[in-house]
Amino acid sequence: ALQHALMNKLVFALPAGRGPLVRGCFPACIMVPSAQALSKGGASRKRGRAFAARSAVGEAQQLQRRMAGKGGMGHRKCSSAAGGAQHPNIGTFSTDLQFVAKFQEPFVTFRVLDDFGDIVPGAAEPDVGRECAVRMFRMMLRLNVMDSILYEAQRQGRLSFYMTNYGEEATHMGSAAALEDEDVVFGQYREAGVLLWRGFTIQEACDQCVANEDSSDKGRMMPVHYGSARHNFHTISSPLATQLPQAAGAAYALKMQGKEACVVCFFGDGAASEGDFHGALNFAATLACPVVFFCRNNGYAISTPISEQYKGDGIAVRGVSYNIKTVRCDGNDVFAVHAVMREARRIAVQEGQPVLVEAMTYRGGHHSTSDDATRYRGSEEVSVWANTNNPIARMKMYLEKKGWLEEGAEEGFREEAKKEVLEALVAAEAKRKRGVEDMFTDVYDSPPKHLREQEEEVRKHLAEFGEAEYPILKEMA
Repeated sequence: ALQHALMNKLVFALPAGRGPLVRGCFPACIMVPSAQALSKGGASRKRGRAFAARSAVGEAQQLQRRMAGKGGMGHRKCSSAAGGAQHPNIGTFSTDLQFVAKFQEPFVTFRVLDDFGDIVPGAAEPDVGRECAVRMFRMMLRLNVMDSILYEAQRQGRLSFYMTNYGEEATHMGSAAALEDEDVVFGQYREAGVLLWRGFTIQEACDQCVANEDSSDKGRMMPVHYGSARHNFHTISSPLATQLPQAAGAAYALKMQGKEACVVCFFGDGAASEGDFHGALNFAATLACPVVFFCRNNGYAISTPISEQYKGDGIAVRGVSYNIKTVRCDGNDVFAVHAVMREARRIAVQEGQPVLVEAMTYRGGHHSTSDDATRYRGSEEVSVWANTNNPIARMKMYLEKKGWLEEGAEEGFREEAKKEVLEALVAAEAKRKRGVEDMFTDVYDSPPKHLREQEEEVRKHLAEFGEAEYPILKEMA
């Protein structure tokens, strides 16, 4: 009845301070009838409407006081200006009807090294000393060698699955070197180098891929789905983009705890097509979460090229739409990645704001051992990237020109890594597998009835068919 009455005044009950967001809904809109509208009704209707109006305004004032005590939420609010009410997102009015499809200019790409390992004219010398730079190069080679050996091991039937990081090594080492140990990392499935930089060993990687008794996930995850609480690296999960909203939440937790750390969330251009991407960025922006979203735009989402995946100017422009500080860099330039991540971390930690980084790189290998990339791209395309824009080669040329790399150093690093990986793989294969009981633990504090029934059913099945049908039982601890 109140809404149906003749009304000519709107009172918006908005949180005091920084904006109107209340539990993710529209601002409370309290409709109050004018004196003229009230005078047209009977005495009882007058009293009823007046009471409703007073109640509504009272609730609005209480809401304002509550929000004022909490410091408010958001950063925009609808309010009356000198010339009347105006939406906060209105900038300049125009009499020209315009539909905007893109920004005026393409998003710029930050770069330090050119394709030949020389500093780009106008760029500052990398703020990275010799020891760190050589370590970056050495770790890039280490990751590359591990990928080659474990990929072949999968083809030999020694692993069930594997994913390489060919062509993206600079995104790993450049970003990892700019972080602190207390920073929390959420990976997708192509960030093994970040974990290796933090101290995760080749042996631990092989144990996880083989799924033996020493695997950090107790043999319950697919290969390359690494995780390490010791290194603040959350366990990787297969469903695409689920780590994005989780990262926003973890960053909010760091903020509430007052920690001088941030969350870094890695994902690919394909994950940016998922709804979780948008939800995560919006949460991070509105709640001012100290998180760095790091997109590896490597040109393909499995078999879907970026030309079929989006029509906008990459992923970076989406960050600006959420009012998030955003930067794009050359993902095959380890120093550009390092400089970008270091500044992004500073913004997240010191300013308490989210950041979006888009690193432009190229996936040099198949998506995984379950994929055949030759079905959707030519070998010439892969060869051109490997020979003209290779992150390892660019880094090597820079180090040689600086006199920081001794002759034969690359070969020595590769041989060292090859020996380490082969020994770790053999050792991993010799270890026992986890027992059946580990399939049913670590989810519930006390296993519920349905889980106990499932375990009993599995044990009866194995007792009936035994090692003849399941040779893996011989390897179980």
